[in-house]
Amino acid sequence: MCDRYTDSTLAYQGYGRGLDRSLIDQLNQIATGGLQSDLTLWLDVEVEVGLVRAQQRGARDRIEQATLAFHQRVQNGFAQLAQAYPQRIVRIDASRSEAEVAEQVQAVLATRIKTWCE
Repeated sequence: MCDRYTDSTLAYQGYGRGLDRSLIDQLNQIATGGLQSDLTLWLDVEVEVGLVRAQQRGARDRIEQATLAFHQRVQNGFAQLAQAYPQRIVRIDASRSEAEVAEQVQAVLATRIKTWCE
């Protein structure tokens, strides 16, 4: 389990920064030996809301300091990836409370773990 993997690389660098997506795919392939995540949880929230939340946590990192347009492109990238890979990318409505988001995550994990163990 990790908090960032190839889907994030593609969303942030490919869609967000506009780097060549096929090159990113090739580099991800080399870096991971072809290993792909079984599940990506996409915590989706309106960009402006997410940036306000990040600011409330304190000092913003380099990514959080990027432009609104960058973050909108990243969000769009995740949406396109989720549409392309619905079997492994699950959208979590992160506009809800922390408790509700945690419930959504737990429900998805419980369902997937049950499926994987059968």
